[in-house]
Amino acid sequence: MEVGEAMELTVQSLIAHGDEHDHWAIAWSGGKDSTATLTLIIALIESGDIKRPRTLTVFYADTRQELPPLYIASLQIMAKLRTLGINLQVVRAPLDKRFLVYILGRGVPPPNNNTLRWCTRQIKVDPMTAALEQKLNELDGTALMITGVRQGESAIRDRRIEMSCGKDGAECGQGWYQKLLPEAKGIKGRLATLAPILHWRVCLVWDWLKIYAPMARYGAWDTEALADAYGGDEAEEVNARTGCTGCPLTDKDMALDTILLNPQWAYLAPLKELKPIYRELRLPQNRLRKAGVEILKSGKEAANPQRMGPLTFAARLDALERILGIQARVNAAAAHLGRPAIDILDQEEEARIRELIAAETWPDGWAGDEPTADTPMDIEYGNGVVQPLLFGAEECSGNA
Repeated sequence: MEVGEAMELTVQSLIAHGDEHDHWAIAWSGGKDSTATLTLIIALIESGDIKRPRTLTVFYADTRQELPPLYIASLQIMAKLRTLGINLQVVRAPLDKRFLVYILGRGVPPPNNNTLRWCTRQIKVDPMTAALEQKLNELDGTALMITGVRQGESAIRDRRIEMSCGKDGAECGQGWYQKLLPEAKGIKGRLATLAPILHWRVCLVWDWLKIYAPMARYGAWDTEALADAYGGDEAEEVNARTGCTGCPLTDKDMALDTILLNPQWAYLAPLKELKPIYRELRLPQNRLRKAGVEILKSGKEAANPQRMGPLTFAARLDALERILGIQARVNAAAAHLGRPAIDILDQEEEARIRELIAAETWPDGWAGDEPTADTPMDIEYGNGVVQPLLFGAEECSGNA
């Protein structure tokens, strides 16, 4: 399939389902697929290939953790959207639930893949759902949420798409159309979702971003910078999955490593120090632990007695200073080279972290007088059996 044929199928998808909804919303993360979807739809509207909906809103999910080159490219696209008169809404998590404020201010350990993967929902999914609900409450009728979901991105997603291919009146080849966003329980029946580039392969996405979108006839979008952030001409071969800067959930910073190979972004190298900080914060000496048998609200004993919990104040303050130091070194190099600065932590977030620490803030269920998790102790169960504690028992669970 070539780009022209892929575009035609996208047009058919939007015509088949778009006319059923007066209001369209585009979910944009700043990544390659959602950016291709966004710029393509605007180009199709401007060219008259698809009819402009009564209202069109672009929701940009600003997690505050995006890789700097991708975020900078997003800022350029946002500027163009504003010049075109497109309604743009930047969506962020509330201050206290932002990634670093939640960790360093509230003391919740960095996420991991086993027992405490809280980040995606908290800093991306929940804020986007709340923004959608608020917008829908301002409108009459139903809305169509357009996403950049594609087949081939993950086996689990492909299977889910396969199982629901014909759901809600959608035919194969007309995108992945569903009448209910699973996370949006408060707006049931008023929101449908459509993935109009479902059939696009990654090579077509790169062709669009690097060749077609920058053309004047398609809107002259500055998407080449986005493609460069993924690895330039080798992006398809590298296939570096992007995510949060220093993501604690990955073994390697593949995306950041790829970016650092580009000489113009080499000054971002100190960002490689973030992942070790997050992993160090999870160590027992930097956390508290429940002492004795923990009794749940139900009256039962907790299944994971003497679980490790929140970060100590000393660990939080140490990590805060180290992260601010990383930011300062990157920005000093940026100023010297005339390159864009970064703000891993802005002034508002730093001030809030210090305020929460000064107020001795702990996650729910923790008083702060618990021993540090590296303190040797035995576990005494209700039946009187005493066993030595095995370090590594997790986790700061429950209402973090």
